[in-house]
Amino acid sequence: MTSADRLLGILELFSIDKPIWTVEEAAQKIGVSISTTYRYFNALTRSGLISPVRTGSYTLGPAIIEYDRQIQLSDPMLQAARPVMIELLDFDPEGSIVLMSRLYHNRVMCVEQMRGRGPQKPVAYERGRPMPMFRGATSKIILAHLPGRRLRQLFQLHAKEIAEAGLGRDFEQFKAEMARLRRAGACITGSELDSGRVGVAAPIFDPDKAIQGSLSFVLPDDRADERHLNRLAALTQIAARDIETAMAVPNKLSSALARRGAALRR
Repeated sequence: MTSADRLLGILELFSIDKPIWTVEEAAQKIGVSISTTYRYFNALTRSGLISPVRTGSYTLGPAIIEYDRQIQLSDPMLQAARPVMIELLDFDPEGSIVLMSRLYHNRVMCVEQMRGRGPQKPVAYERGRPMPMFRGATSKIILAHLPGRRLRQLFQLHAKEIAEAGLGRDFEQFKAEMARLRRAGACITGSELDSGRVGVAAPIFDPDKAIQGSLSFVLPDDRADERHLNRLAALTQIAARDIETAMAVPNKLSSALARRGAALRR
């Protein structure tokens, strides 16, 4: 590992389960001398990425918040998605949530969430919370569009989880299920992560057609009859294409969602 790898490795130690670390704990965890770890901690402290909370103990610092604000204000995918998400939510506002999520290493992370009217419980895909690849429409539609080599690597590492999720007991079954999801264009799942909730998700691609993330509609299962779900699946796919268009041509958002949505309502 390079020094940069070790420096980033220290940042990755900080988590919800263990938000505070000492230099000694970090040195033991990453297998580096205490003196070297002190240098890393000093560099991260100077940059504001970590901050001391008491003598010898550190937590994440204010620079993280500054970078998050910058993402919120300037990330092209977020800027393109927000107006589309607001418009999409109008098609079933009562108790529904629209999510935009991104591929994050071998996990999926929600980066934006918009809620409809009425009381509702939180969903598992909270903003900033890494989620597994193998459960929930939000993750599965991203998984299905990963390159074949990446799918094989994931199966080798997570065969048990994939089988438990009903995605295939061997790689051929897994590959066939991923092909089926790609052909469908959208993924619909029920109560896989949140009891009483149905998810409808469509993929979002970059200009080179590489998978970037997904757009998801989460609604109560008592509103999820087959006809309504099929309509939402079509709308979510249209909305995902609109996000792609807006990323490619900023400030020129397509009106396809409104036009086709009106046709689907009839």
